[in-house]
Amino acid sequence: MENNEVKCSFCGRAKNEVEVMIAGVTGHICNHCISQAQNIVKEESTGTVNKEIAEQIELLKPREIKSHLDEYIIGQDDAKKVLSVAVYNHYKRLLQKGEDDEEVEIEKSNILLVGETGTGKTLLARTIAKILQVPFCIADATVFTEAGYVGEDVESIMSRLLQAADYDVEATERGIVFIDEIDKIARKGDNPSITRDIKEGTQQALLKLLEDSIINVAPEGGRKHPDAKMVKINTKDILFICGGAFDGITRKIANRLQTQAIGFKSGDTEEYDEENLLQYITPQDVKSFGLIPELIGRLPVLTYLNPLNKETLRRILTEPKNSITKQYVKLFEMDEIKLSFDKGVLGFIVDKAVEYKLGARGLRSICEAIMLDAMFELPSDTTKKEHKVTLSYAKKKFDNAKMSNLKVA
Repeated sequence: MENNEVKCSFCGRAKNEVEVMIAGVTGHICNHCISQAQNIVKEESTGTVNKEIAEQIELLKPREIKSHLDEYIIGQDDAKKVLSVAVYNHYKRLLQKGEDDEEVEIEKSNILLVGETGTGKTLLARTIAKILQVPFCIADATVFTEAGYVGEDVESIMSRLLQAADYDVEATERGIVFIDEIDKIARKGDNPSITRDIKEGTQQALLKLLEDSIINVAPEGGRKHPDAKMVKINTKDILFICGGAFDGITRKIANRLQTQAIGFKSGDTEEYDEENLLQYITPQDVKSFGLIPELIGRLPVLTYLNPLNKETLRRILTEPKNSITKQYVKLFEMDEIKLSFDKGVLGFIVDKAVEYKLGARGLRSICEAIMLDAMFELPSDTTKKEHKVTLSYAKKKFDNAKMSNLKVA
């Protein structure tokens, strides 16, 4: 067949009527049909993505999301309920894309978690991501700075999420980011100063991440280089969950509640639960702590985590699917050793966690101190098929451990 007789097998155009004609085994295709095919593939793939999200959300309504969280996290029902609704609404929002009726645009529901250290903020975020099977990464707000200062750029968060998504850009743009210790970048007080401090600058740098913006990301991570190949990530559909202990914020809540009681409830003071003032937290309290209004506005869902009492800590030790005691039992089982704990041991571990104010994270550290010698010696002892941790054994091992080296996991 001569060149002037070669025609596109799809549209019928002759070779001299197109810029490029690609030959196949039994036919030809022109550049016009290739472009059209690319558009069709892109539309179909977007539809597939929305279908996958739809199927996922259909299976995981807010009540189902909370039920899954209950399997791994003890207590914190209010936080789990708020998170379940916010996450469900966020992924419903993704389904709105491509619909003809977009007069009502659903805004993103980024979340702010307030609670003491070790109450489960990180675990909640990680478990949500695991349930939804979306990319997830954790970032520490204390290491980030605005451009021009020593530290990491906030854009490096997107690099971590891209790596967690195995460099799949579409998956990255549907992921979840947990920014821990957001309270550590609070400015001193809520009154803006003429000379902006570094912490406020870091908050400003976070703003563009939390909203709809295109971030240039270096896939390999690290500092940007002018010659480095960059990947563009749209943060519009990435869910951000921020967490912090906000030490001292309960005093601000108490002052606000007392002022309200005096101003509006004279002679009839309303009673408040003084043991857990966090349940009365409002954006006003977060602002007075030192977060800028613009950042608070981009974290519209605000919830709290209850302090952990002894009963909750004891349940955390044994009840979740991946509880600490079940993990140790599994580890010893792999060496064909049956591990068991006396009831008094669990109470001892809880008491020490409360004494040292370590929260749920401290449970693991205390268990490690008690179990270290056994984990070192027993795998080599082929005659030992059972190991029972008694209260006297736990006390002895814990007392021998150097508390200065006891790290909070």
